[in-house]
Amino acid sequence: MNFTIIEKSLNEINADYELIFVVNKDLNHKFIKDSKEFEFYNFKGEGVLNLPSLRRVYVGIKNTEPESIRQGVAKAFNAIKELNVKSIKMASYVDSCYKMSFEAIAEGFVLSAYKFDRYKSEKKSLNLAEILISTDEFGGKEIKLYEANLGLNHGKIIANATNFAKDIVNEIPEIYTPIKMEEDAKKLTLEYVNLECKIHDENYLKAQNMNAFLAVNRASAHPPRLIHLKYTPKNESLKKIVFVGKGLTYDSGGLSLKPSDYMLTMKSDKSGAAAAMGIIKAACELELPFEIHAVLGATENMIGGDAYKPDDVLITRSGVSVEVRNTDAEGRLVLADCLDWAQSELNPDLLIDMATLTGACVVGLGEYTTGVMGNSYELQSEFKNFTKRSGENLTILEFNDHLRELVKSNIADISNTASSRYGGAITAGIFLDKFIKDEYKDKWLHLDIAGPAYTEKAWGYNQIGATGAGVRANLYYLNKLARNYEKGNK
Repeated sequence: MNFTIIEKSLNEINADYELIFVVNKDLNHKFIKDSKEFEFYNFKGEGVLNLPSLRRVYVGIKNTEPESIRQGVAKAFNAIKELNVKSIKMASYVDSCYKMSFEAIAEGFVLSAYKFDRYKSEKKSLNLAEILISTDEFGGKEIKLYEANLGLNHGKIIANATNFAKDIVNEIPEIYTPIKMEEDAKKLTLEYVNLECKIHDENYLKAQNMNAFLAVNRASAHPPRLIHLKYTPKNESLKKIVFVGKGLTYDSGGLSLKPSDYMLTMKSDKSGAAAAMGIIKAACELELPFEIHAVLGATENMIGGDAYKPDDVLITRSGVSVEVRNTDAEGRLVLADCLDWAQSELNPDLLIDMATLTGACVVGLGEYTTGVMGNSYELQSEFKNFTKRSGENLTILEFNDHLRELVKSNIADISNTASSRYGGAITAGIFLDKFIKDEYKDKWLHLDIAGPAYTEKAWGYNQIGATGAGVRANLYYLNKLARNYEKGNK
């Protein structure tokens, strides 16, 4: 899909179709052409009005903020995607930031066009190939071409990285094993000269005393992998940032077996690792000024005669002992060892883990929102503020000492599940906090992406299935950090 900014009025541009946004129900704007059709179809500036005979589609949006633009583009795309439309033209719609306004247009189209049809016998090709954007602007602003083109480029990079993560998550468990994740990580290094990959096998995990990670893997026919990707910027790094991703390529629940309907979609339990890979892929293309690492804990949680059991006590890499009360609380065990490894081996300035960790987070926040946890409210607030234009929804969940009491164990240092059914998302975050060293307490964020990572209904520019949750939010955060460093604000 190509995006071109054309320094002509909208009427002077030729295309198969035209997209016009109706902003805040303003039906008297200069771009509006079909008032008679509005009256006939009772269109009040909300929703979508597609006029195939006139080769135009109108979409009502609340305002010109980036997420409104993305959602509007998605509605237009869904209205015309079955038509033989190869090119579409539209005006410019600029909010407070020129770059982000055009970034949102590119993201809206590229994200909406994603599909996972690998196993369909009949595949439908995408006809739309050209997006032509006039410098004719909704509010009469003069377009800053450099910022606009930069925004389009960044938008494509970010959306493609998100779709890359979607492909990983959507792939079936028969195919996508820890070894396949290893192969995909290695393939990335062939594309980017500034990206390195180290693979650590089960023997390395044993030598590192990563016994919690190994316990989860014990009943799987596929060996585990600790995958380490490192992006090095062209110039001296301003900061070292480490992403740790939960990579459960399939989760049956182990001996605490999930009900069959809950087991369906558990191929999505690798979403955290997939997001980390998408982030580092985009970092290479965006040429971010930070040294960025992705640490992926790839394994399966299966059943069998050698499976780890409720009542087991595991000695983690950090030396903390964990009482296993539920083998379906396995992701936090893998992350416990991976987080400890990342701190001692990489010494990060910022540590962010991403995981489809708890159903409790979905219950508490809904399917569309990520839970943000950590020890520094300042860092959590900064992350939420810097990412708000990404389109991803985030809510801060605060730790408290009363909930810490719930993960205490009578026979070990900590239990892998809480003694109460309430506050499960936060108690899981508190469990992970046990493995964060004192010097990193205020440098760590935990993102529970269990809700938005995979849904069984389409929403906005997200299709049924994987959404690439975490990719856009973190890339917007990194871009904002980079801009602040350029301005000397950090």
